[in-house]
Amino acid sequence: MALFLPVSGAALRAGALEVVVLGGHLLLYPSGVRQEKVAAAPPATRPPVLLLHGFTDNRSVFVLLRRALGADGLRHVEAYNYSPFTRDLRVTARHLARRVEELRERTGQERVDLVGHSLGGLIGRYYVQRLGGDALVRTLVTLGTPHCGTRAAPFMNAHPLVRQMRPGSEVLAELAEPAPGCATRCVAFWSRFDRVMSPAEAARIEHPDLLAENVQVTGIGHLALPAHPAVIAAVRRTLDGPVPAAVASTETAAVA
Repeated sequence: MALFLPVSGAALRAGALEVVVLGGHLLLYPSGVRQEKVAAAPPATRPPVLLLHGFTDNRSVFVLLRRALGADGLRHVEAYNYSPFTRDLRVTARHLARRVEELRERTGQERVDLVGHSLGGLIGRYYVQRLGGDALVRTLVTLGTPHCGTRAAPFMNAHPLVRQMRPGSEVLAELAEPAPGCATRCVAFWSRFDRVMSPAEAARIEHPDLLAENVQVTGIGHLALPAHPAVIAAVRRTLDGPVPAAVASTETAAVA
């Protein structure tokens, strides 16, 4: 006998938005396959931003976010395409370290900001927390990143990257280890309508040593996180504002 559970209007709207975003992203996907050309960065007053896409994705997912972050000309924004053949996010985090160094030198800025969607946020966090990246990264923003591991899509366990995103993986065990003095501010955006996170709270950062803020968004699914106007505005406010000096884990009100 089939069991039918009530579905809220908010869940239906979030699902419909996911379909719309997916359709738009499929159209844009070919434009982001190639690594973007590294260009000379114009003078800027704020730290440059490096965008990190998620699993099986590319930089095209950040079209709207990138435009908004660079709209006032006060910061330089780039996107980093890591290899689609990546099998270990720790290797990609080491490649990211080199890209961050190069971006700092090219822009003349001491520190950079990272924004990662899904797996991209986990790569950024590994670099910051395990490879000394906190000395060079001012703020790490993650969007729907499985910080505590996700159980969604068990049929994809054959892929080594997916296994690294599972609860209890070696990578997540490393990230759970002490990180005293980590100097990077971490801001994690998460949503109860994110079906890629199972449970949804997996996208929260729970670590006593990190300067972490968890921001809950409402009515927005996984694919829409880097494209929704409310989230984009909140990310921009996060990067525009001052970085708190005290180490604490906080929870902010929901972003609608």
